Amino acid sequence: MRKDKFDRIISFLLGSSWAIIIFGALITFKTFVFLGLILSLLITSLYVFITLFLVLTLDSFSVKRRTLEESEKQTKLLEKIYAKHVK
Repeated sequence: MRKDKFDRIISFLLGSSWAIIIFGALITFKTFVFLGLILSLLITSLYVFITLFLVLTLDSFSVKRRTLEESEKQTKLLEKIYAKHVK
């Protein structure tokens, strides 16, 4: 199956956002470890929770795109059916 530019961009952004989450969590943990292990884990989990919204947003773009494509197909099909019955 051939992907268009939109799908390639979304796939790239999804991969890079997962890398940002993983490396950012590591950096966040190492940055705040001097405050204590519990606080560092809390801040890191808060960071991961907030950055997961980036992944959810990108995934919703992909889902909405597929929904739009299916709606366009259904609209074309319904227009053909309507044109056959009107004539």
